[in-house]
Amino acid sequence: MPTTPTAQDRPGEHELVVVANRLPVDSRTLPDGATEWVTSPGGLVTAMESVMRTVDSGAWVGWAGSPGEAPAPFEADGMSLYPVPLDQIDVERYYEGYSNGTLWPLYHDVIVDPEFHRGWWDTYLSANRRFAEVAAPVAAPGGTIWVHDYQLQLVPRLIRDRRSDVRIGFFNHIPFPPVELFSQLPKRNSILRGLLGADLVGFQRESDSLNFLSAVRKLLGLHVDGMTISVPGIGAAPVREVVVQTFPISIDSAAVSALTEDPGIRERATQLRRDLGDPQRIVLGADRLDYTKGIRHRLKAWGELLDDGSIDPHDTVMIQIATPSRERVEAYQQLRDEVELTVGRINGEHAPLGRPAVSYQHHSFDRREMTALFMAADVVLVTALRDGMNLVAKEYIASRPDLQGVLVLSEFAGAADELRAAVLVNPHDIDELKAAILRSLAMPPEEQEEAMRSLRHQVMEHDVQLWAKEFLERLTATGSPQVAAVQAVRLTGDEPSDPAQLDVALREFTEVPRLLIASDFDGVLAPIIEDRDAVQPDPDALAALRELSDLPGVAVALVSGRALADLDSHTSMPSSVVLVGSHGAEVGALPPWMQAEVLDKSALTMTAEKEEQLAEITATLRRIARAHPGTEVETKPTAAVLHTRNATGRGGINATESALEYATTLPEVTVTPGKEVVEFAVVHTSKGVAIDALSRASAADAWLYLGDDVTDESVFGQLGERDVAVKVGGGDTAATWRISDTSTARDLLRRLLELRSEQS
Repeated sequence: MPTTPTAQDRPGEHELVVVANRLPVDSRTLPDGATEWVTSPGGLVTAMESVMRTVDSGAWVGWAGSPGEAPAPFEADGMSLYPVPLDQIDVERYYEGYSNGTLWPLYHDVIVDPEFHRGWWDTYLSANRRFAEVAAPVAAPGGTIWVHDYQLQLVPRLIRDRRSDVRIGFFNHIPFPPVELFSQLPKRNSILRGLLGADLVGFQRESDSLNFLSAVRKLLGLHVDGMTISVPGIGAAPVREVVVQTFPISIDSAAVSALTEDPGIRERATQLRRDLGDPQRIVLGADRLDYTKGIRHRLKAWGELLDDGSIDPHDTVMIQIATPSRERVEAYQQLRDEVELTVGRINGEHAPLGRPAVSYQHHSFDRREMTALFMAADVVLVTALRDGMNLVAKEYIASRPDLQGVLVLSEFAGAADELRAAVLVNPHDIDELKAAILRSLAMPPEEQEEAMRSLRHQVMEHDVQLWAKEFLERLTATGSPQVAAVQAVRLTGDEPSDPAQLDVALREFTEVPRLLIASDFDGVLAPIIEDRDAVQPDPDALAALRELSDLPGVAVALVSGRALADLDSHTSMPSSVVLVGSHGAEVGALPPWMQAEVLDKSALTMTAEKEEQLAEITATLRRIARAHPGTEVETKPTAAVLHTRNATGRGGINATESALEYATTLPEVTVTPGKEVVEFAVVHTSKGVAIDALSRASAADAWLYLGDDVTDESVFGQLGERDVAVKVGGGDTAATWRISDTSTARDLLRRLLELRSEQS
């Protein structure tokens, strides 16, 4: 597969972005040591390949499959691929742990007990953030992002927080459990809110959709009208509508059916029967080795049929394919031991010389070999105890254009809703399962043809391409992107900008006639510490700001989330430096040359109603703080702030979650989450608004701003051509330059002083 490393050069241009746990390619090392990427098999890849051909630019975000540093973005088969880095701990805790040790068993009716580990949840959250951070900047303004499956249930909301302009869809490929089971899940509300970041949430079965709606109604208390959920925004954000709908997935039916015309595959099907001794009947089970697939129940039924003489092993052979799956997980290791022990016992007791009673295959088969097996099989057993869909059933049907063969299908597989002409069975009832197998083996050819004709009509008409098309059409009709709210991301990761290039930018900036130089306080001029009152700003950084404020044509400001009086006490700045507190809600004394009338203070008016609302918010936040030791509440003239920096244990995470959930009930309040803080302001302000006002009041031709927090992005997002935005620390940002820490910020301010002094 040819690849070119150009996808990374075109972020934000992709009309459709698919986000899944894995990329649609696998790496293969060539003899010369080079890496080649080959397309992975699978229904989702097949569906998305056909959809990608219909858009101008498509991208796929996912893990490349190996722990460690992710490859650079690249292109393959017309898709731009953006790898997400996962280290070995992520694989163990996010994927093997929370995804497959907690969610998978819980969502599959607790066939085995799910494990609940808080460390697994923490890693699941951080991994989902990583997927969202990679995916969010990739989509074009007004584009579509389609997130897939249970490993990424937090991603829709995490993307929504970054990109309100895009349509977001989510499809769950596995079942969604009844609310009685889902309620067992710690952090259940976080999962629900994560999914509700999407505009459209799709499920395999109608029962899954109804289970999700019940969970949202009962656990979140949200209004549900039919299949539409009204989701309140945080604070003053508007109410959104989320649509829930059923979209049963399918296969590339035409491609599978076409394989049956291949002479080589036809000959292989004949050869398979010869290899098995030309039995009268072949019964096939083809599954991942997973406890949800009902392999143990199936083997028990088969063994009993042999025990009581209902099946003669000389005439009928069973093939059981158990594709290796999650072999590092203990439950899967135990299942393999049990299955292999059972197969050994059955063969030891019933296999004729030279022929097995059960041919057990614990390895993968390619598509051609599977098609030959389906063509050779007289009966296929799909007896899952619980399954979102089960595409093996549909692949078998697509492989039988001869209209022969019988499908025994569990009523607990999603495919049972569509494939009503199959022999439906309750796999938990061993006697019923045995009877279904015997009925299938005895079914006359004309009855097989009648059933298979009905089944093939369903599978051939409703293929995976139609599934994807219907989902995306519904998403297009559902989502209401807010294009004006696009937040640019100019820098990603943690790597500081090139110092030489940054110095050139600083020199050009200081040559502008009238300047505004402004900075955040915590995390920029002073390291962030647990005790906010004990903060010690860098004296040299403050001195540089004081000296800058004395230079002609230079206005200087400190803009902080701290209350104005608190900021003043920790900086002791002269009147030549403007202090702005509470994210812009409080403005200190202005130098005489600054046009005070330009600053719009009308928004700072506190009415009696706002005073009462602020008191209620403060009381609620204090209740949250009391429940999480170490959490503190700060009061400001127009806001209340929950600080979680000193919270013990997991209290900070839990208190923040409670505060954000409370925020959805406050439609007139501006809620700003930051680094270990959540601020509730009854007066709408932001650092961006404050810098804009200060820039106009000082008649600045350009501004420079240093910030480290998410609250500083409102400044970075309004960059002009000559402005300079500097992010202190790591993370995605709309700033144009990045420096590492507070000491580097001090050096930058001193360099600004040196360069500007040369102009005086």
